[in-house]
Amino acid sequence: MLDADFFRRWMTATAVAVDGAAARLTELDSPIGDADHGSNLQRGFTAVRTVLDKEAPGTPGAVLTLAGRQLISTVGGASGPLYGTLLRRTGKALGDAAEVSGAELATALRVGVDAVAALGGAAPGDKTMLDALVPAVDALDGGDFAAASSAAEHGAEATTPLQARKGRASYLGERSIGHQDPGATSSALLFAALAETAEATS
Repeated sequence: MLDADFFRRWMTATAVAVDGAAARLTELDSPIGDADHGSNLQRGFTAVRTVLDKEAPGTPGAVLTLAGRQLISTVGGASGPLYGTLLRRTGKALGDAAEVSGAELATALRVGVDAVAALGGAAPGDKTMLDALVPAVDALDGGDFAAASSAAEHGAEATTPLQARKGRASYLGERSIGHQDPGATSSALLFAALAETAEATS
């Protein structure tokens, strides 16, 4: 079972991963976006770490809800609302339980991912973060955190040959082909951090 401490460590691990990958995320964002994805997420997850240290929510749902609110309030561009919605809706779906199972987390994450899809009006194949999130949640249904991380990574890599149909990159039309989507790439970091946290716990 996964408690609030597990979720705090997951968010911390995500912040560390984003910190290390910020330059690459911005590099990926340069040809097809605003060249600020890495710096925006870095600022957001640094703020998440700070607020979680200060407030120490007592349930998994409260950890993710607070993290999501913090991202919405501190991250500019589209990534703040999208990541904030993902974490907030996942947190709300987890409810007030003191501990949750991997299967319950998978179910709650699916609610969060569906909310992201509704907010952005996107679907898998549109060259967005959903191309990493959807396969990751599908894989997590089996309770395998490492498989979810791998699925997210493969999903992110598979955005390279796609033409963007949503977001800023869609304005480029065929020129968006050949570039890995930065949102899918950062989404894979979220699941890599989850797998890392689960491995450290077991």
